[in-house]
Amino acid sequence: MKHPKKAPRSAKFWPVLGFATLAGMRSMSAPAFLSHYLSRQPHGGLDGSPLRFLRKPATATALKAIAAGEIVADKLPMMPNRIAPEVLLGRLVSGALVGAAWYKSRHGSAVGGGVLGGAVAVAATFISYALRTGISEKSGVPIALVGVGEDALVLAGGAALLSGQRPAHGEWRPL
Repeated sequence: MKHPKKAPRSAKFWPVLGFATLAGMRSMSAPAFLSHYLSRQPHGGLDGSPLRFLRKPATATALKAIAAGEIVADKLPMMPNRIAPEVLLGRLVSGALVGAAWYKSRHGSAVGGGVLGGAVAVAATFISYALRTGISEKSGVPIALVGVGEDALVLAGGAALLSGQRPAHGEWRPL
């Protein structure tokens, strides 16, 4: 049986940095974008993996709805800061999930991808928090309005990540 060639490290590493950065900014957007991609262009690396649920169209739809709810909820004044321990943990888990799934889909180590994704998501959480609060304080713009700009950045970043990906077998198929 012919085994697929392992994807080069850069084909795994850079997209995980992008997805995990999104997870640090909006925890559910990264899994929503990744699941959307995987449901349209499934990769053999997830065959038999517990992460294969991300390839299901129903999962992609549910994650998109949850991500949209998060975008709205993020603006509510009673929401805890993203650096609160329970929120930070959610972002770490989200980053680890997208990292593990991307690496595994590219025939890499789910553990390695998960560690990378989780670490990047935590770093992106603190950086995006500092930027958002700093912009609001220095400009006098309400923090919720700065959050709208952050939403636009997350959506544009996710779309850019998806548009630059190729299926595992190398044939270009736009989403």
